[in-house]
Amino acid sequence: MPLLFGTAEFNENEHLTIGGCDTVRLAEKYGTPLFVYDVAHIRQRARGFKQTFDSLGVKNKVIYASKAFCCLAMYKLLEEEELGCDVVSAGEIYTAIKGGMSPANIEFHGNNKTKEELAYAVEQGVGTIIIDNFYEIELLSAILKEKKKSQNVMFRITPGVDAETHEYILTGQVDSKFGFDVNSGQATQALEKIMADDYLVLKGVHCHIGSQIFSAEGFLAAVEKMLLILNEWKKTFDYTVDILNMGGGFGVRYTETDDPLEPEAFVKAIVNAVKGQCELLDYTFPEIWIEPGRSIIAEAGTTIYTVGAQKIIPDVRHYVSVDGGMGDNIRPALYDAVYDGFLANRISNDAAENMRIVGKYCESGDILIKEIALPPMEAEDLFAMTSTGAYGYSMANNYNRNLKPAVVFVEDGQDKLVIRRETYEDLVSLDCE
Repeated sequence: MPLLFGTAEFNENEHLTIGGCDTVRLAEKYGTPLFVYDVAHIRQRARGFKQTFDSLGVKNKVIYASKAFCCLAMYKLLEEEELGCDVVSAGEIYTAIKGGMSPANIEFHGNNKTKEELAYAVEQGVGTIIIDNFYEIELLSAILKEKKKSQNVMFRITPGVDAETHEYILTGQVDSKFGFDVNSGQATQALEKIMADDYLVLKGVHCHIGSQIFSAEGFLAAVEKMLLILNEWKKTFDYTVDILNMGGGFGVRYTETDDPLEPEAFVKAIVNAVKGQCELLDYTFPEIWIEPGRSIIAEAGTTIYTVGAQKIIPDVRHYVSVDGGMGDNIRPALYDAVYDGFLANRISNDAAENMRIVGKYCESGDILIKEIALPPMEAEDLFAMTSTGAYGYSMANNYNRNLKPAVVFVEDGQDKLVIRRETYEDLVSLDCE
């Protein structure tokens, strides 16, 4: 039996269903490739974080990381679940507000926010800006001074904690493009500059150690390091934070070999670690914020592809081509990310064969799954690739002038188109003759 998430199951016709919707019917209605999101699973994951904090009696804020996947409908769903969001561009700010997100619940990240983006965030009333570098302190301060407005801020610290993850998604170590380094004294310098500014209202500190982290150890080490730093600042500057933002990076399951903690376990581990350190250091227990993105949305997404050409090289490789690829999921090419999948339109009892699932793009590296054992497939079969909800559509591109797929939300037997498939007119809409 294939690895299934959320409400996914097979019906009496041996078709994969998600949210009570037959994916064969969805493919007929919307075409392929098609992103199908299980809304009930999104809600369940979001509540796993939020309700655990609440049950522990801890003042908190759960902030969805928009970069994982965002659209108008996603922000509407976040508002329904009483989650905030973090953004890293003016485009994400615009989309979030247009989608119904309260500006006060938006947190603005980024290592190179432009003057225009910062001014836009201030104009729109974005609740919190996470300052990432000294240049940004100067830019934001000048904007606020000109507008005669104050702004709630936090600043990002790289605490020197390494997490067990891919080099490209490791962010808490000393050698990082993000945040103020602790060991060199930059974080302390930043604290002094922000505290001395008349327009910056310092609410707390932020750290993020990486992504796709399976155990709590890295977070526990980060909590210990952060509280030691905060305690030093309390002694030196008589400054105590209101908010400790521990970022995100909580791992998810892509294949049978992955074994991440559940959202509830991550929350309990972080809360207990903060409580323990605060008691040890006699430090006032702060409000805790976290920023889950992938861990809310990844497993809820499934991409449906149509099988096309196949190529068998005896004693070498069996290639199966689908009608998408690195244009709708670049992660395998970028990170060597590993996924699982299966036939969505029928169940076969034929002996499985080792295959390589590849895309239609003009690159040898356009490989979705390097090796997977599947029963023989035929042209027009539907192939479901699971756990594609994070960083699939959000990193989608028009390489080879292919169209970006449609996105559908499904819940309680109802399907809703939330992003339409691009058209050829869309492709040339920005071109100038």
